[in-house]
Amino acid sequence: MTSSRIFSGVSSISLPGATAGESSPLTLRDMLFFLRMRWPWIVATTSVFLALAGVYVVTAEPTFVASTQLLVFSQATGSEAQRAFAEDAFLEAQLEIAKSNDVLGETAKSLDLASDPSFADKVPSLQDTAKGWLMGSLPHDTQAEEATGAAQPASPTKETQRSDRVVARLQKMAVLRRDRIIARLRNMVVLRRIGRSMIIEISADASSPRKAVDIADTLAKEYIRKNILMKADAARQYSAWLEKFVIEQQRGLSEAANALVSFKSNPRDQFKLAELQSAADARRTLYESTLTQFTEAKQRISYSVSDATIVSQATSPLSKARPRSGLILAFAAAVGMGAGLMLAMIRHAGDRRIVRGQRLAEAAELPFVTLLAKSEKTRKGHSAYFLAAEAGSCSTATYPIIPGMAALGATIAGLRRKRKVVIGIVAVNPGSGASTIACELAVQCAESGCRTLLIDAAADKSSLSSSIAPYSSTGLIDVLDNADLIQTATLSLTPTLKFLPLGRTSGVTPAIRLSSGRTQLNFNDLKKEFDAVFVDISAFSASADANAIAPELDGVLVITWHGRTSIDDAVRVIDAMRNVGAEVLGAIINKAPLRMQS
Repeated sequence: MTSSRIFSGVSSISLPGATAGESSPLTLRDMLFFLRMRWPWIVATTSVFLALAGVYVVTAEPTFVASTQLLVFSQATGSEAQRAFAEDAFLEAQLEIAKSNDVLGETAKSLDLASDPSFADKVPSLQDTAKGWLMGSLPHDTQAEEATGAAQPASPTKETQRSDRVVARLQKMAVLRRDRIIARLRNMVVLRRIGRSMIIEISADASSPRKAVDIADTLAKEYIRKNILMKADAARQYSAWLEKFVIEQQRGLSEAANALVSFKSNPRDQFKLAELQSAADARRTLYESTLTQFTEAKQRISYSVSDATIVSQATSPLSKARPRSGLILAFAAAVGMGAGLMLAMIRHAGDRRIVRGQRLAEAAELPFVTLLAKSEKTRKGHSAYFLAAEAGSCSTATYPIIPGMAALGATIAGLRRKRKVVIGIVAVNPGSGASTIACELAVQCAESGCRTLLIDAAADKSSLSSSIAPYSSTGLIDVLDNADLIQTATLSLTPTLKFLPLGRTSGVTPAIRLSSGRTQLNFNDLKKEFDAVFVDISAFSASADANAIAPELDGVLVITWHGRTSIDDAVRVIDAMRNVGAEVLGAIINKAPLRMQS
């Protein structure tokens, strides 16, 4: 037989011929079918995304975050609205100062980040390299330049010029190294205002908890120091201006006092005296006020006070902040499931393999399509299981009724009542199990009490004859030449089932000879003796026998392989047999998985 397995069936799908171009609405059954068929795609894609996420979570460098909080004092005055606006502007300015290159550079210097390999010696990313190349800021190889210079003839002038170029290049590389450290440090810190309060939070992330705490605290201290230096510098500039102003006021006061003394020595006008006295007093008051401000400015230079103070220093984080393993895995699962659904839908839409009976029935306009699933039950390919009549053990236990075959057998019984008793079994591709199905249909029909004949017309090595009657000396080939040999050529497997083996073939196949009509075997004569005749025919893709013999039969059953036979191939085979006048009774989708039993 073609296959050593017997296929238990799935319920038969009897469908009317679908009109071409009609589209049925999507149902819950369709969605469940899609999930049953394509769940490996979804699971595989989701597993790949989860595996990639797991690798990233395991290999990614952990990041810890520590935060320091500063309270900023604003000297804004005015109405409430003006004060709020001034405070917002003041805090924005302080945030920009805290993120300035001066503060970050001093922080890196205080922590000696230049000697930290994770900062200074880390290989720049591809994006940073491309950006540096486009901007022309990548450092060149100084050693190559020195080698080039050394290859040239040495002279005092050229040697000095080469040394100057090397020094300039080293200075530029030092600046680039410092800028790279500052840029990396800027990416590691986050400064924000907490709500509408006057508190600034400085958060720093690093590969270790201790480093994160050090960066956050050091940045806060460097910001305070920067603020003090800025105020001291402002006070110094103000003091210098006041010092010049005090000198000018002192000169003006001396002139006013001299004028008043000169006028008092020879007073002629009392009004003029009062005017000079008033001017001298005003000069003295302005001088004293300016002198007081100058003294205060000098004090602010020596004793500057910052506008911010630390209210909460950073504490060592207890757990890593990134990567968030749970969130990453959940996101990877969601994305993987979505990608798997998309791939499964693309595969499902473009899959031309036969996996569902309804699709084949609509495409080929067949009256019925039956699915048969795999089963562990076998007949072991031994003739003793079929020669039950001789062994005297004809029982239903010898030929178990297969659930799927029962539904198919009922359909065949209905066809037989319409006098369509000679049925051919042909597969689209070899290995689809056509011989097994032909044998089982014959067994089932014989068990119902019908006189049944099973004919092996498949001229291949894996035919029924090699399994049931391997040592038979006569067969179909001999009967075609002499019809009287049919009684000796047929083997009685049960009281109601006979088998006509193929015989020894040479040259033209029996199917071709039967189609010629010039043989002594006539199907009409067989109908007089048997109620049902089943003919096993070679696969359509392997032989032209089906097109030759199909018009001589009352009907043909087309066998397809679930998940392997293309629906285009099946429709082409059915159309080809219809074109030669054969009647295609229906189709069988064989070797379907057990999960299709729904």
